[in-house]
Amino acid sequence: MAKGKAGGGVQNRAIYSRISFLQQAAVALSSARRGSLDSGVANANTPGASSTTIEESSGAGSGTALEGMSRRLATDLRAVSLKTRIRLKPAVKQTICKFCDSILIDGESCTSTIENRSKGAKKSWADVLVRKCHTCERERRYPVSAARPKRKTERRPDGGGGHLHKQAQKG
Repeated sequence: MAKGKAGGGVQNRAIYSRISFLQQAAVALSSARRGSLDSGVANANTPGASSTTIEESSGAGSGTALEGMSRRLATDLRAVSLKTRIRLKPAVKQTICKFCDSILIDGESCTSTIENRSKGAKKSWADVLVRKCHTCERERRYPVSAARPKRKTERRPDGGGGHLHKQAQKG
């Protein structure tokens, strides 16, 4: 007799781990870039700093390098998920700009607003989240509270084609 598998773990665990690492590293580099720019500005504003010290401490060169690394990791994340045919969760996909592969952090690298184009904004189900990337200035729109439509098999209890079903019962 053959023995059954001992562990019923997740298939492709290494790939999921790699995707998770790429996302965490991209977010960390993007956040570190923002932090280095902030600390560079703080150092530049100290009294008695010379012009060479301001240029050296501004962190502009390291900030762009970190941004490039962050974008590269986001590109790799998308490539790995496409190549291995693993679907990314919508929350993960919404944190990466589809056009320039920048990591979108509200208030830092993107602007998020809720928009409702219905007449007088009366239709609450027409709310749309608009995220605008500060790097490429492009916008993406996501429905906020839209209920997912039912599958075709779940729409009608008789499985669709109601008039044909009724005729079959008569004859």
